[in-house]
Amino acid sequence: MKRNILITLFLLLMFFILILLLATVDVQPVENQHSSVGLATINKAFHQLIGVHLQWYAITDWLGIVALLTASVFAFTGFVQLIRRKSLCKVDVSLLILGVCYVAILLCYAFFERVVVNYRPIMLSCQPEASFPSSHTMIVLFIMGTANIQFRRYICNHIVRKILQSVSSLIIIVTIFGRLYSGVHWLTDIIGGILLGSSLILMFRGATSVRKLSFESSPKI
Repeated sequence: MKRNILITLFLLLMFFILILLLATVDVQPVENQHSSVGLATINKAFHQLIGVHLQWYAITDWLGIVALLTASVFAFTGFVQLIRRKSLCKVDVSLLILGVCYVAILLCYAFFERVVVNYRPIMLSCQPEASFPSSHTMIVLFIMGTANIQFRRYICNHIVRKILQSVSSLIIIVTIFGRLYSGVHWLTDIIGGILLGSSLILMFRGATSVRKLSFESSPKI
């Protein structure tokens, strides 16, 4: 438990240090845009190296929809438990905590849409769009990462559980590398999304292990 907390705090510290560096170190204007980016030498060099591949942007958008559908399954499970058990206190603790975490990650998304650290390296619309942290990376990483934890609790069939966990992990990997390779984000956007998403996963895991959770009354497959 203590190790989990220390790693979480370390990841959050790295995230805030990254924001500080982006705001103060090597800040340069972005070509053809009325914006700038921090750690510009690294970010621009990496962006020029990989180029722009919008087909991967589309692929990762579809994977984001899969992640949102996964989140809706857990949300629906919690709702069904609430209706059947007629008390919020009788809903599985892990589902309640997961719901709170879903709200937290949406608040993070909304915050960084309003408080812009930097904009995308390319224009996808007539207006520049906030790109730090990569919300797609952060949200998919969190949803599928916590889904892997929940699969261990709710799915008894070993083969089914392993298949779902493997698919979830694959979605995370493809999303991270696909979003990076698409060229619609700076390198530091992806790193920021990984740091924040991973810290939220660890918070969820830590919160659900504070007390011994019983899932005997939970629906298992």
